[in-house]
Amino acid sequence: MFFFTFLAAFLLTVRIRRALKFSPIYPKWRTALNASGWIIIGLWLLFNSNFSTEVNEILGALMLLGIVLYLKKEPDFKSFEVLLFAHYPLVIISFVNGVISLVFPDFFNKWDNFFVCAQIVAFGWIFARFATSKKQQEEIKRVNQRKSELEVLVAQRTMEITKQRNELQDALKELQATQAQLIQQEKLASLGELTAGIAHEIQNPLNFVNNFSEVSMELIDEMEHELGKGDTEEAITIAADIKQNLEKIRHHGQRADGIVKGMLQHSRASSNVKEPTNINIIADEYFRLAYHGLRAKDKSFNAELVTNLDPDLPVVNIVPQDVGRVLLNMFTNAFYAVHEKKKIAGSDFKPKVEVSTRTIQTLTRGPHGIEIRVKDNGNGIPDAIKDKIMQPFFTTKPAGEGTGLGLSLSYDIIVKAHKGKIDINSKEGEGTEFIISLPV
Repeated sequence: MFFFTFLAAFLLTVRIRRALKFSPIYPKWRTALNASGWIIIGLWLLFNSNFSTEVNEILGALMLLGIVLYLKKEPDFKSFEVLLFAHYPLVIISFVNGVISLVFPDFFNKWDNFFVCAQIVAFGWIFARFATSKKQQEEIKRVNQRKSELEVLVAQRTMEITKQRNELQDALKELQATQAQLIQQEKLASLGELTAGIAHEIQNPLNFVNNFSEVSMELIDEMEHELGKGDTEEAITIAADIKQNLEKIRHHGQRADGIVKGMLQHSRASSNVKEPTNINIIADEYFRLAYHGLRAKDKSFNAELVTNLDPDLPVVNIVPQDVGRVLLNMFTNAFYAVHEKKKIAGSDFKPKVEVSTRTIQTLTRGPHGIEIRVKDNGNGIPDAIKDKIMQPFFTTKPAGEGTGLGLSLSYDIIVKAHKGKIDINSKEGEGTEFIISLPV
């Protein structure tokens, strides 16, 4: 019955060849598998004609074992492990049959039927395992097919997600560009509000410069006349007056220069460099500029300006341009509020805007921070919108009069950039007070 091992070996190569026929590795093994089938047939014919049945049993078992061990060590045949393992019982039984029939022929002949049945069962076991293996192969094939489908799906989704991500990145860049543009527009709008105030503030020192220049020219003429008469004492007196006039010209020239430099600093992009700053100077400067800016639009508008600035206020480490924009926005809003109320309330209403500063003291450490209060007696802020006024693009002004970014930018500058806070006290119909706190 030695042909069982040769038949099993032949069928094994046939099954593997068919299973691999449509796989990517088939070209690699096609020649070897085809040749192995013919080699097995040739060996069977050779052994059958030259060796006894007992020797053929042993040789057939060793041949089948060699084929199984070779296929097992190759990674390409890992999926056939179940089928390969199924051949071990036939190898063992065939080898034992050959050895017993060769060494103990009488014993083998006595139990011949038993050995043959065992060999048949082992051969049948291969077919049983093959059926199981085939189901497993089909399941693996189904899983692999599903895996391929999922990989295609994942690739498609990845492409879609990548496309959406790129679109979102482009949208984000557009939003950032728009945001930067809107912020710049808000800065330009605030600078535009100041234009009239700047003109008014510069006009005063320029008037002084012009007046004192004319007076000085007249005094020089007088001094020349006195010198011509030989009255040096009077000429010295006149020279002293000219010197005083020049001091006043220098003072008012520096005043105009300071206003221009402040506005240039306001219009430039923030350097984000903090420096020790006297808040009183910034608050007083922008307070008057904001007022004259509104008056330039409406000559009939007047308001009482109240300043209560703490002379002992400590310097704070801030970005002057940014905090200046915040104060300008607060003052502009306050004057706008009282101006709107004046239009409704009539002549009986007296607009009033107050700015005050004070030091926030602690019992143990001394100055802890500073506080800036901007108070007006306008219409106040309704309770329904108090929580919204710091949101970007929210405005109570008519369309075209406000971007809705002023208070939002102020919040970012004070709270996020300077670690301070902004509180609001407001009562509808009575007025509003903004309280800015900054750490020292």
